[in-house]
Amino acid sequence: MLNQAIAKLQAWFPAAAVHAHCDGPCGVYDPSSARIAAEAVLSMTKKLVDLEVPAGGDKAASVAYHNTFARYTAIKEEQAQITKDELLVLWTDYFKPIHLEQFPDLHDTFWKAAKLCSACKVEVSVQHANELMEAVQKIHGIFWATKNRDVSWYTAS
Repeated sequence: MLNQAIAKLQAWFPAAAVHAHCDGPCGVYDPSSARIAAEAVLSMTKKLVDLEVPAGGDKAASVAYHNTFARYTAIKEEQAQITKDELLVLWTDYFKPIHLEQFPDLHDTFWKAAKLCSACKVEVSVQHANELMEAVQKIHGIFWATKNRDVSWYTAS
C-alpha cells in the first residue's frame, strides 16, 4: 500500500532529470585516466607508422590493411579525445587559483597539452604522441605535488 502511494506521488510529481559528472563535489580526480588514454594514442600511432602496405594486386591483403588502418586511426582519435576530456576536467574542475600561484605555467601547460591532443587526432605523428605523453607526465607531477604526495610516474607499456 505504501509502495502504491509512493508510485502515485512519483507519477503526479515526477522528479526532474539530473546528470552527474566531475563538476560534482566527489573530489575524485586522478591524471591516470589521461595517461592511459595518451598511452593508447602513442601505441596506435606507432602501429600505424609500422603498418606494412600490402603488395599490389592482393585484394584480401589490401582489405585487411585498410580495415586495420581504419581501426587504429579510429582508436587513436577516440583516445586522443578522451585524453583531452580528462585533462580538461582536471584543469577546469580540480585546479584552483592557489595552484596557479604554485605553478605559474599551469594554464600554458594544459593549453599546450590540449593542443597536442588535437594534433594527435588529425596527424599520425610519433613526435606529437610522445610530446603528449611528456605533457601528461608533467601534469601528473603538478597534480600530485598539489596534494603533497609522491606518486611515481609509470606507463603500462
